[in-house]
Amino acid sequence: MAGHKPEFHDRREAGRRLAIVLAPLAGAHPLVLALPRGGVPVAFEVAKALDAELDLLFVRKIGAPGYEELGIGAVVDGAEPQLVLNEDIVRQLAPSPDYIRAEMRRQLAEIERRRSSYVGGRVPVEVTSRTVIVIDDGIATGAR
Repeated sequence: MAGHKPEFHDRREAGRRLAIVLAPLAGAHPLVLALPRGGVPVAFEVAKALDAELDLLFVRKIGAPGYEELGIGAVVDGAEPQLVLNEDIVRQLAPSPDYIRAEMRRQLAEIERRRSSYVGGRVPVEVTSRTVIVIDDGIATGAR
């Protein structure tokens, strides 16, 4: 945005400032999950400040048929991958269940490729019964 002054100098500063807000969670020994790539430098600063474990969380958008940039949902990796759909958009566009299943498989394969590239064979940190902080940088959408 022209003339818009950024709120933070860089992602590391954003992480340090976020850590101040999240400081009350330090006693819960949280797990910080970063969405690569932009969320990693933010999450690193938070994890360091809270003396928390840090791991990666891989999420991939499910694009609309013919309009891949329009997200109809997302798939989250894990032992039991989760599919989250934007029901309003799905109702409007009515993609076939076959399309959604195929797109989910394709995105899970990409997640697996990225996981292998980023962390090799290391097993993800267990999240069950943990306080989990999920961090992305929000740059693509400006979301907070």
